[in-house]
Amino acid sequence: MKALILNSGLGHRMGVLTSDHPKCMTEISATETILSRQLKQLSDCGIKEVVMTTGYFDQILIDYCNSLDLPITFTFVNNPLYASTNYIYSIFCAKDHLDDDIVLMHGDLVFENTVLDKVLNAEGSCMTVSSTLPLPDKDFKARIADGKIMQVGIDIFDDAMAAQALYKLQKSDWKLWLDKISEFCSEGNTNVYAENALNELNGACNIEALDVEDLLCSEIDNPEDLERVKEELRKIESRTVYVCFSTDIIHGAHIALIKKASRLGKLIVGVLSDEAVSNYKRYPLIPASERKAMFESITGVYKVVDQKTLSYKDNIELYKPDFVVHGDNWITGIQSSVRKEVISLLDTYGGKLIEFPYASDPKYKQIEESFRAQLSLPDMRRSRLRKLLDMKGFVTIMEAHSGITGLIVEKTCVYADGGMHQFDGMWLSSLCDSTAKGKPDIELVDMTSRFRTIDDIMEVTTKPIIFDGDTGGLTEHFVYTVRTLERMGVSMIIIEDKTGLKKNSLFGTEVKQTQDTIENFSAKIRAGKAAQKTKDFMICARIESLILERGMEDALTRAFAFVEAGADAIMIHSRKKEPDEIMEFIREFRAKDQKTPIVLVPTSFNTVYEEEWKEMGANIIIYANQLTRTGFPAMLDAARTILENHRAKECDEKCMSIKEIINLIPEEL
Repeated sequence: MKALILNSGLGHRMGVLTSDHPKCMTEISATETILSRQLKQLSDCGIKEVVMTTGYFDQILIDYCNSLDLPITFTFVNNPLYASTNYIYSIFCAKDHLDDDIVLMHGDLVFENTVLDKVLNAEGSCMTVSSTLPLPDKDFKARIADGKIMQVGIDIFDDAMAAQALYKLQKSDWKLWLDKISEFCSEGNTNVYAENALNELNGACNIEALDVEDLLCSEIDNPEDLERVKEELRKIESRTVYVCFSTDIIHGAHIALIKKASRLGKLIVGVLSDEAVSNYKRYPLIPASERKAMFESITGVYKVVDQKTLSYKDNIELYKPDFVVHGDNWITGIQSSVRKEVISLLDTYGGKLIEFPYASDPKYKQIEESFRAQLSLPDMRRSRLRKLLDMKGFVTIMEAHSGITGLIVEKTCVYADGGMHQFDGMWLSSLCDSTAKGKPDIELVDMTSRFRTIDDIMEVTTKPIIFDGDTGGLTEHFVYTVRTLERMGVSMIIIEDKTGLKKNSLFGTEVKQTQDTIENFSAKIRAGKAAQKTKDFMICARIESLILERGMEDALTRAFAFVEAGADAIMIHSRKKEPDEIMEFIREFRAKDQKTPIVLVPTSFNTVYEEEWKEMGANIIIYANQLTRTGFPAMLDAARTILENHRAKECDEKCMSIKEIINLIPEEL
């Protein structure tokens, strides 16, 4: 595609402003002329060939264009009869250089970037018109029928809109018009508008009317026009544009979006916080500080700021951008709620949301998949629990006992309270693993089998894993368990301070359970820590004092002793429905230890909200068996329904569709 810019006019109505150069070289700001702005806009849009007609001040214009040092190849065509002909003859003189799709404009036309973008993005040939501007007395108007330009002229008022000579013309449509221009000029009809030739084609050129409404697209014919356009440009250049990114790597689609957004005004880039990214999609490979630095280095970015949550609310209220830019991929899905909030906030002061088509190039999906693959690697996965605790201070963990339940934990998320919420990791419970295998929870399932469950889950997920190590077994065996889990990429093992044949803690004193001594259990912790090869792996000491009704003092004594022995976290458990004793433990423990993470499994004491636990000083909440406890009743119900009805129809409404299940499963493992 080439651009054709008509600059052979005399510009007498500009007075002294055009006494020593053509009108297109009139300054519209301290750094731009009409022409330099046009050429930069064309260059930014990828147009590298410009045919320019010249007249008076021919050489001055040529020298000026070459001095701009733009990546544009110029072809200058002089109209030797510029003083006695109109621009129809200038086009005729240049016809041998115009065998291509064409962007046609007058050299005194000033338009904002969005107008040119709309012109270039139009599917077919088009001309800019405005449905909101009043019809001018002496300037171009276009008669329109069924969205098509039928006639263009200064004396057209019926079925007309204000129009400007900014066209995109496909080669076939342009040839029809150019042939008619040649016919006019060959017959000596050279002192009319080129549109006079267009009008004789009666719409055969198939030019769409492109309505740019109130966007700036205006010719400068006199000093009054110049001052008006300058003022509009000042307003345009003071506009702000806001776009938010969560990406770890900037690829071509991001650069294209930034380029488009920066053409609308001063571009403010919001960088989503690490916590918000980890809640929204996945753990960020690159911290927010480094992601901000990446965007600060990109040409066209005016300012880079933090966006602490997925909600745009705080930053929209702070910066009040004229435009918020986003891809159109959030119209549906989990982010649609964020989009609705953005539109509502912008409506309060007249801002606009601009959505560009989402880049769905397969190579960008491959980049994201490669990042997910990195997150699933043992070293990356193992360290994430510590990093999440450092980043957020509070994480939620959901039980998983198979690949498919792992995927449910991995992918389930909700939008609420201005942010996206999802589980931070997975709990591999001995109870749920045993139950899934149809065996009692008495450490009957050996470690080899349990490690196989870890493999099944790790193969299809990326989130950190906390392993239920029961009592840890013999100290001599425990050190090997630690090394194996660490090597696999597990983040934490939780071991309980009991000995002998395991019984589920929720039985409490109903069955005989023996609590280990502080000395023996501390020695086990020290041995496990000594066996580690990295600092990432965590050993959590689970204290059974409250379960076994040994009292608060015993629980606290053990907690401090186990921390002294090297425990990375303390889990306190209770089988009471009231959370009072758990809260008391947290208060007493935090009075002396503000640092060591506290782990809770609120299976019985389940009335307290996560935010309350966080406020009190808890750090990890484990939902230890809810997927198991909800899954089995649903399966029992389905089996019973089929038996009762002697067919599967009545069961269908209880079933998730196979398509939904398949969508949980990654295409590539």
